[in-house]
Formats: sequence, structure tokens, C-alpha cells
Amino acid sequence: MKVKKILAAILCAAMVLALCACGGNSGNSAASTGEKSFNLRLAHNLAEDHAVHIAMTAWADAVKEASNGSITITIIPNGTLGSESDCIQQIQAGQLEMTKVSAGTLGNFKKEWNVVSVPYVFNDKDHYYKVMDGEIAQDMYKLTEADGFLGLTWLDSGSRSFYTANTPIRTPADLNGLMIRTMDSQMAIDMMTALGGASKVMGYGDIFTAMQNHNVDGAENNITAMRDHADVTKYYCFDEHTRIPDIIVISSKIWNEMSDAQRQAMTTTAAEMTENYKDAWAAFEDEVRTAAEQKGVEFITDVDTAAFQAACQSIYENLKANDPDTYAFVERIQNAA
Repeated sequence: MKVKKILAAILCAAMVLALCACGGNSGNSAASTGEKSFNLRLAHNLAEDHAVHIAMTAWADAVKEASNGSITITIIPNGTLGSESDCIQQIQAGQLEMTKVSAGTLGNFKKEWNVVSVPYVFNDKDHYYKVMDGEIAQDMYKLTEADGFLGLTWLDSGSRSFYTANTPIRTPADLNGLMIRTMDSQMAIDMMTALGGASKVMGYGDIFTAMQNHNVDGAENNITAMRDHADVTKYYCFDEHTRIPDIIVISSKIWNEMSDAQRQAMTTTAAEMTENYKDAWAAFEDEVRTAAEQKGVEFITDVDTAAFQAACQSIYENLKANDPDTYAFVERIQNAA
């Protein structure tokens, strides 16, 4: 009997040690804290070597650490799950958890988001940063919450300008007779009309062939597009008509299922990513410009910005008369300068 008692005591001690060992490996895990675990997929349409993908990959690691392993994010690049609009629709259908999209795309889901696509709504980069880092952007993130997704943070994507195969663009008159590729955004189409050019909507992946085959005369995008289009571009012209940020969005359903601590882990690390990315983006722009110059792209800086701004005033007048909700954001942004 004494031997049996000793064996029982040893067995009990072993079981306690085993349980303690298990708890030691995951003492801060979702299992021990009672939090739900989340395995999230974040889709985007850029390549793995793009600065955005690199930044979001590092962010995924930071989220996992800050959430004590309760949130993992898998980044799915290259448009594998479809276009930006496709990904948002998948989030709404419960088939995807997160995506990175241009704020211009969000205007197709909530018209107020078109405000960041209004030409020259931001005076300069400092004004742009002030708005996107402040209360106005936070209010905009919530615009689509009832539609199944909400904004989490933003990433700089520089200013958008015109680039062409053959024609330098210094004034709006230089766009007359030219066919320019734009995003699938009514604001971008309206801008081309106001400036006297013609717009052709197509996917980013189709621009190179379209310019090569003279189906379009050019496109408008930030300078990093030269990484893909320098071989068919002669002029990149700094009219800087828009500054449209990238936005990371998340399913409202998933967000509401997270604990306060998990949401804090997401937002804190997201804000850090956004801040760090500003320098990363600037370095990326410099790198792409240098490579494009080596391929013979000429960068036009003597652009009559005032003429472009004046030509776009009809867009402001139309918003004021026909879309007061969006125009209210225009006024808030301009008052924040």
C-alpha cells in the first residue's frame, strides 16, 4: 500500500508538471486569456517585392507578437484573389477578412471616399499627412462599417501625375486629343473631362500593352508606376493632381468579434507601420526614379500647377451642388490646411 501511495503521488506530481509545462508555452496565448484566435488573410494586388507588401509582412509579425499569438495575418499578393473591388466584395460576403485597396476604389462603395480623389484637395504633402494622420481620416474609416468593412490605417502612395509615351504635359491644353488610362473611379473620369483629355478605364496590369500598342497615349499614377512602365514611357510630368492613399480595411464582423486588447494590438501596430512606411515610400520613389532615368524617362517639373487647379474647379462646383456629403469632407480637409 505504501508503494502504491508513493507511485500515485509521483503520477500526480508528473501530471501537475505536465500541465504547468503546457501553460508555460502558451501562458499569454488566446487559450489562456480566453480570447478568440483569428487567422486572417490580407489580399492585395502588388508584387512581393513592392514596399507595400514588405511593410504589411512586417506588420503581420508585429500583430502576432502584440496579440500574444492570438492574431495571425497571412498576406496574399499579386491579385491572386482578384481586383481591389473583388476583394472588398469577398469581405462583404464573408469570404475574406482583410485587403489593401486604393482609397479611390472605396469611392465606389461609399461616395464620401471620393473626397481624396478630388484633384488638388490637398495643398501639399504636409497637408495630406496632417489629414490622414488625424480625426478626418478616422471618421472616414467608419463610413463603410455598416457595409461590412471598415478602414484600419493608411499607407502613403505619393502623388499621382500624368505619364505619356510621346507628349510632355505641362498645361491642361497638352492633354487635348490624348487618351489617358484612369482607374475605375468616376472622379478620375470627371477629372479627365475637366482637363480636356479622354479617359479609358482599365486594370493596372493592362497599361503596358495598351501604351505599347498605342491604345492609350498615357496614364496617371504615382512615380513607382515607372518600375513597370518605363520601357513604354518617355515623359513623367509632375502635375501632382491627386494624393490618393492606400487603405487597409478589415471585415466589420471580424473586428467586432475581437477583444478590446486585440483591437488595440491591431491599431497600435498599424499606426507604427503607417509612420515607418512614410520613409520607406520616399526611398522607394527615389529608387524607381533613378532606374527610370537610366532607361531614358524624362521627368517634367516645370508644370503649370495653377492652370490645372483652375481647370478642375468645375469638379468642386459640381460636388457642392450635387453631392453635399462629399463636399462637406472637402471643406473639412481644406480647413485643416
